[in-house]
Amino acid sequence: MNTDIGLAHLWSQGDIVTKGVAIILLAMSLSSWIVIIVKALDLQRYARQSRRIESFWHASDFADGLSKLGTDPSNPFRALALEGREAAAHHNAQPQLHDSLGASDWLTRAMRNSIDESTARLQGGLAVLASVGSTAPFVGLFGTVWGIYHALIAIGTAGQATIDKVAGPVGEALIMTALGLAVAIPAVLGYNALVRGNKGVLFKLNRFAHDLHAHFITGARVTTDSATKVVPMKKGA
Repeated sequence: MNTDIGLAHLWSQGDIVTKGVAIILLAMSLSSWIVIIVKALDLQRYARQSRRIESFWHASDFADGLSKLGTDPSNPFRALALEGREAAAHHNAQPQLHDSLGASDWLTRAMRNSIDESTARLQGGLAVLASVGSTAPFVGLFGTVWGIYHALIAIGTAGQATIDKVAGPVGEALIMTALGLAVAIPAVLGYNALVRGNKGVLFKLNRFAHDLHAHFITGARVTTDSATKVVPMKKGA
């Protein structure tokens, strides 16, 4: 029985196309895992930052609230609070520039821009996972077709078509399909998990924006929980 089968034998006996397909699949796998790990760590960081929102609302003033949110410039919640403060201050300082736009609409637009920027950062890298998940199986299938084609040519040239001569080369070629699926499945699962995580962050970010909007317009956070005592935060920076 021919024992020279497996990935090592496939690589050593493969031509430039087979090796190129294997390298492409390896690059796809590495890129998808890098994106998954980096974005998962980002989601964990955002989850920790979101837990500071209640501390922000219980701060004595806005500057104290910002300090409770932390100093990380990539914190989307802190960026949103800063954007709201700057928008409110700009509108109050330059009312003649906003005669046709009320304070509420001006704040909404400013904070929406901040949320859009945070959304773009959250979605960064997801296109890589979507591309890998959709194309890796076909890349592996191409490697399989190419490998089977050359295996059959080699068998025909040798004039031996016994099962032991066919099973090895064809089985090695089918490994490429398995590799394509092994690359695609984690990418698809990672993509779905990250999308769900991003939706959770955006939900908290939008809710925080709603409360900030109410604070800048009315001076107090909107709450439906009568048992929660939140002292209206001072507007001073």
